[in-house]
Amino acid sequence: MPQLRDQENRTVAPIALPVDSDAILAPDSWGFADTQFTILPNGNVSLTGGRYALSGLELPDLVPWVSGVMGVTFDLQNQDKGHYPPAVPAPRSHDGFTRALSEQLPKVTSSADPLVRLRHGHGHTVEEIHAVRNGGFARVPDLVVYPETAEHVSAIVKLAIQHGVSLVAFGGGTNVTDALRCAADELRMIVSVDTRRMNRILWIDKVNRTACVEAGAIGRHLTDELAKHGFTMGHEPDSYEFSTLGGWIATHASGMKKNRYGNIEDLVLDVQIVTDAGVVSRTPVVPRESIGADPRRWIYGSEGKLGIVTQAVVKIRPLPETEQHDAILFKSFERGVEFLHELSREGSVPASVRLVDNTQFQLSQTLKPKAAGASVWKRKAEKWIVTKVKGFDPTKMVACTLLFEGGTAEVAQQRAAVNRLAKKYGGMHAGAENGRKGYQLTFGIAYLRDFVMKLGVVAESFETSVAWSDTVALCDRVKKRLSDEYAKTGLPGRPFVTARVTQLYSSGVCVYFYLGFHHGTQSSAQAIETFGVLERAARDEILNSGGSLSHHHGVGQLRKPFLPRVLSPAALSWQRAVKSAVDPRNIFGAGKE
Repeated sequence: MPQLRDQENRTVAPIALPVDSDAILAPDSWGFADTQFTILPNGNVSLTGGRYALSGLELPDLVPWVSGVMGVTFDLQNQDKGHYPPAVPAPRSHDGFTRALSEQLPKVTSSADPLVRLRHGHGHTVEEIHAVRNGGFARVPDLVVYPETAEHVSAIVKLAIQHGVSLVAFGGGTNVTDALRCAADELRMIVSVDTRRMNRILWIDKVNRTACVEAGAIGRHLTDELAKHGFTMGHEPDSYEFSTLGGWIATHASGMKKNRYGNIEDLVLDVQIVTDAGVVSRTPVVPRESIGADPRRWIYGSEGKLGIVTQAVVKIRPLPETEQHDAILFKSFERGVEFLHELSREGSVPASVRLVDNTQFQLSQTLKPKAAGASVWKRKAEKWIVTKVKGFDPTKMVACTLLFEGGTAEVAQQRAAVNRLAKKYGGMHAGAENGRKGYQLTFGIAYLRDFVMKLGVVAESFETSVAWSDTVALCDRVKKRLSDEYAKTGLPGRPFVTARVTQLYSSGVCVYFYLGFHHGTQSSAQAIETFGVLERAARDEILNSGGSLSHHHGVGQLRKPFLPRVLSPAALSWQRAVKSAVDPRNIFGAGKE
């Protein structure tokens, strides 16, 4: 009877979400094809398209500021745009598999187009984007298939087992850990299983506030459709415009509104995955249960190496009654962290709270159009009040952006706590509009990395989580380590290193770093190698300072060498044993053990 009542509460007809075509995505950089930063004839910068608050604005301060911070001069007339597309290796065919695929699954489309295969053979690390723009890859998938149901995936897996084919799951392709890169020495045919046509909301249960969603659902489409029914999942990673539910589960993702809605493991009640042994699932879907070792826990962070996620039951919540933004300035990064720490202990943490250091704060100020008319005097007045009247040092001040979501009374309580603590730590409110712009800036700023690559700058982000007591020291030590290591390279100028504190926990925070440098006379290929050396040094310093190997990006191939430093030999053996037991033929994971 409970199952019957549950089913009566659910929407009946599955809801198909839009399927993004490859044409709307940039083939050799992050994001949408119609969106990129460009140099205007007058030397100013503008973001093309109309998707973001930054779009169409003329930004005169961005390039001069970056040039000053890094101590280098950019040649704007000779941008390195790469040589896309690179040569794509010929596919390795398996007639038995392809013939069985067409006979048994005639409705499943596939593609061996070189550019389609290329796109499915990489994520978005700076190394991968450089390879896409230049020399390419030694190995990419040989075929891309597009299942539309969980049954299709099960059939594909069975065929792969029968014919000795390697499979790699593909969602939005946004990962930054080299997880999609194919093993160069893999002799088997590699088939990319693109899940983006498995994108339906199978049902919504408004009474129990749950929904069953297929793994290929893209974040922004899922958010929009749930909103039409009065609900939200609340999961909003920086990549949510392009990443998928299956990818969030496989990478153990976290989102910008984690403080209110939780991380992906807090939102998923059940997950279905197709493995070598068949479909792993459970019934019924209940709030919590004790069933011994839970296979669901194996899937979080498995990064496609154990099987292919096909669907999940997730928690949903009613759309918030109110949504409000705010921004607070603090005189130093240390004071901002102290504010966040006490706020976390208060238990009244807004949905999103992010503290940027002074360098990142200055960067945000360059992403503003040139003032004209009355706005010139307004900006001067604001600057005078902040620096002269309030005594904020422009070279030390930082900014905290906040997003409040929830009921009116709940948000009022959170705002009261924020206002009281901001005053205690010398904070100055900068207003809702600056808070809104700061929150939205996350999406527009993602395009900066690939823009500055054209100017000879190699840049990338990386993250960690760390205890409150170690947060400031970790940030300082990583910045110093990178400065010291960069000095050994003999490259020009200074490295660009900046940090922000994002998700808050009772015991600590997530810290997000950005690293960039100008490669000078080094070739771009040499610069990529140099970046790898610096990034590994930063990760070494993070671990030395008490930070985690990763907070939400995952491990992939990029951070795999560091695993013995964070997992005991027994833990590593357990991981290998799980892989061997669940995937004994090493079918999954792009041909990598």
